[in-house]
Amino acid sequence: MKRTPPFLLGAVSLLALSGHIAPARAADAPAAGNTTQTVKPYDPSWGFNMAGMDKSVRPGDNFFQYANGTYLKNIVIPADRSSFGPFVILAETARERVQSILTDAGKHPAADPKTTEEKLGAFYATFLDTATVDKLGVTPLKADLDAVRAVKDQASLSRLFGQSAYGFQYAPFGLMISADDNDPEQYALIMHQGKLGLPDRDYYLKPDFAAKKKAYQAYIAKTLGMIAWPDADQAAARIVALETELAKAQWSRTEMRDPVKVYNPMSVDELAKKAPGIDWPAFLTASGIPADKLGARRIIVGEPSSIAGMAKILASADYNVLRAWLAFHVASNASAYLGKDFVQSAFDFYDHELEGSPQLPVRWKQAVSHTEDAMGWAIGKIYVDRYFPPAAKARITELTQDVKAAFANRLAHNAWMAPATRAAAGRKLQNFEIQVGYPNKWRDYDGLTVKPGDLYGNAARAVAFDWQYNLGHLDKKVDRNEWFMTPQTVNAYNDPNQVEIVFPAAILQPPFFDPKGDAAVNYGAIGGVIGHEMTHSFDDEGRQYDEHGRLHQWWTPDDVKRFQALADRFGKQYDAFEVLPGVHLNGKLTMGENIADLGGLTLALDAYHASLHGKPAPVVHGLTGDQRVFLGWAQVWRQKLRDDSIRNRAVTDPHSAPEARVNMPMHNIDAWYDAFGVKSGEKLYLSPQDRVKIW
Repeated sequence: MKRTPPFLLGAVSLLALSGHIAPARAADAPAAGNTTQTVKPYDPSWGFNMAGMDKSVRPGDNFFQYANGTYLKNIVIPADRSSFGPFVILAETARERVQSILTDAGKHPAADPKTTEEKLGAFYATFLDTATVDKLGVTPLKADLDAVRAVKDQASLSRLFGQSAYGFQYAPFGLMISADDNDPEQYALIMHQGKLGLPDRDYYLKPDFAAKKKAYQAYIAKTLGMIAWPDADQAAARIVALETELAKAQWSRTEMRDPVKVYNPMSVDELAKKAPGIDWPAFLTASGIPADKLGARRIIVGEPSSIAGMAKILASADYNVLRAWLAFHVASNASAYLGKDFVQSAFDFYDHELEGSPQLPVRWKQAVSHTEDAMGWAIGKIYVDRYFPPAAKARITELTQDVKAAFANRLAHNAWMAPATRAAAGRKLQNFEIQVGYPNKWRDYDGLTVKPGDLYGNAARAVAFDWQYNLGHLDKKVDRNEWFMTPQTVNAYNDPNQVEIVFPAAILQPPFFDPKGDAAVNYGAIGGVIGHEMTHSFDDEGRQYDEHGRLHQWWTPDDVKRFQALADRFGKQYDAFEVLPGVHLNGKLTMGENIADLGGLTLALDAYHASLHGKPAPVVHGLTGDQRVFLGWAQVWRQKLRDDSIRNRAVTDPHSAPEARVNMPMHNIDAWYDAFGVKSGEKLYLSPQDRVKIW
């Protein structure tokens, strides 16, 4: 299990949370063959697509619609997507490039693939061979289902949970090897509460999601029926009842955002005392954790009361229910690598019912996504050789330094922070490592076995290979050259332990970044992204890590109080934001991303001003420099989502809705009012004393 970076830039909640990576087409082409876009998302002649604006809307009433309304009115979400916009468009560009890489890799197939290219080609070709996959039917599941049937006591249940690290078996507890928050130079063993079948505990507990819960039960029954599990309908009802009880024990996403609260180191023996009901030594040894002196081994437990509560529930559960539960999950987890009925059924629930996507992506798109899951770093190395020019890396590196300098100036003049804390914040900023495009070293796949015709086995071996790779880090020094995103990922992230921000190659394209485009638009777009990631080190979570990446309270108590008062005021603005009738954003869940958006846009504007070196900003196409910075930020959030996806994300996504990511930061920035003449009485107007300024 690869560590998920704690801070992701944004629209890729689309990619990170949906479970299926299915981006859309290039910016200058129709979207995935499903619909023709009449408005291009980016104007390559200078930077901002003015045709996408809706000038009938006043900027002060709804800047998101003013900047993007015509574009959003004219685009149609492709049938195989739950959303559409620049993130999706660039991800589709990357996917088509990856398809080309994989097609080339398969031009000389080998009966026993040895080289990385042969393995890539074989994995991709085997996924496309639907005749063989459909012919095998449920047969590939036999060994895993036999293992489920053998579960009869606490020890065998715990061992099966542990084996989930090596394939498609299921565990309600998640293990990972990652930097220790208290000693960020050392890898540690970490455990968190795991995912249930529905996206969040609210889906089990809140009446608003009763219809989704009912559909989930139907999906469970259908899946159990397809694997010929006895009494599928009755078993499905009992599984939902079991998961509902487990959901009651789990922590909310908001609670899990507190890095201090989720840092609970203890020995395995202490874990066993706090959470009886699971044979923790059996679980951990089955996961590959060395058995020697296991009881004394240190493990960081994220949600102790949740894990103890879940262990208690499982200890008293009926084993017939537990076996049916495990059988359902192993079949659901593996559905992408089974016959068409399994693929369609999983899509119908997870993508159609929960996200609103009408149509299953075509097979080659699925093949690209799952080959990337298996061998993403091998693909990434070829990707940057083909598609990422050195000039782009040089220019974006220069921009990061511009934004960093703007942040240093802002920190130095911060009015609400104590001088000593302000100085420490400056040192933290100076310690930032900024990585662009691709990592300094690549992973190899020599130990991964890929067999033509064995899709299920290939995928399971890839999961096991990845876990073994991560397991090899245990008890060792942290490798600072490792990335958490492949270069072909359209996203960016901040790693608080490494005091590091990373910008993969695929995001460094229009409308985020155009080396030949207007400087102000670039500062608003990629400059805002850079500032966003930098600000994450000083948001409500990131601020708790010091200049060396250690979880440590380096602020004075008064600093904390002043910061929290500002954050609470800011959060209330988002709590009031309605994304659908009766559906509001959660200001606490989205707090870190919201602070990063406000900081990012503020820093982008500062960096642009500094780049002028005292000269007046040029007017381009009738737009001032400040106007183009704000429009550049708004353009990257030109995203349309289906209603079901909006509802899902309001509960599960730490990023706010696209409209909020534009309107809410802007109406807290004084320069925005000046740039667009926003006056009292307009809908977004905030009086000066109500505008929140954090960084």
